[in-house]
Amino acid sequence: MRRALVTGGAGFIGSHLVDRLVADGFAVTVLDKLSTGHREQVSPEARFEEGDVAERETVDRVFADGAFDVVLHVAGQASIRLSFANPEADLSTNVLGTVNVVRACLATRVPRLVNASSMTAYGEPDAIPTAEDAPCIPVSYYGVTKYAAERYAHIAAESSDAEFSVTSLRMFNVFGPRQGVDNPYQGVLAIFIGNVLRGEPITIHGDGRQTRDFVYVADVVDAWMRVLDADAAFGRVFNVGSGRETSVNELADAVLTACGESRKSWDVRSEPRQLGDQRRSAAHTSAIEQLGWTCETTLGEGMAHTVAWARRAAPA
Repeated sequence: MRRALVTGGAGFIGSHLVDRLVADGFAVTVLDKLSTGHREQVSPEARFEEGDVAERETVDRVFADGAFDVVLHVAGQASIRLSFANPEADLSTNVLGTVNVVRACLATRVPRLVNASSMTAYGEPDAIPTAEDAPCIPVSYYGVTKYAAERYAHIAAESSDAEFSVTSLRMFNVFGPRQGVDNPYQGVLAIFIGNVLRGEPITIHGDGRQTRDFVYVADVVDAWMRVLDADAAFGRVFNVGSGRETSVNELADAVLTACGESRKSWDVRSEPRQLGDQRRSAAHTSAIEQLGWTCETTLGEGMAHTVAWARRAAPA
């Protein structure tokens, strides 16, 4: 039985990856400090270790306890707003945390690492959809840390004499069940859904014409599993997105429709744009599609699943 470690495995994306790995017959260990993740989201068939990837001693202990065949590094601080409010914490979690994981992989001869990167690495690209060879000029502290972490991982693999291959996935705007609708710092779609379920106004920052590429979490999990054992993925970086631009105005309307409301019945407000807010975003996905991956879930389908989950998960 192959052994897998998922950092951030109690969180939104990580817990879905844990479920898939367990279903595929892996023996799974989860490392998560439970800052935004939830212990109850972790499969009971997975071993759980509470701890912070930014603490080297914790990472070394977890690696010492298990001879891992694969590591899926998802743990990270994922809020652009918080990255500006506390850049030291952003740097510690995203960069130092990745360095600790990579160092432990090399020390214990883990042969395979898949790393969670971000579309924020691109900043304001010239071409939309954006391909992986576009220049990376991030415009937020968060984007800087995710790109730096990505480069640390790949340089380590390229310079190591050990058998160690790295793939990074630049994920676009992932959404779906288990994304916290009560977290005001990440996931604009989940934020809007939470606003409606709690009877609050929806607040759009800026003019609402900024675009995002929303990709459903089940498709993202498929992408991770697609690259995990693909030799053609080793040493490479891939976009994971739908390839479609959706404006924040369109998103607000879609959320309201999915919740049985409209702008006629709901208060939709505007506030100034936020620091680090990219103007346009969409993924060019031909590279990962060559590995057989496709984005199968439409925004509408994924929205329906997410709203249904949020209603079930809402406190009585």
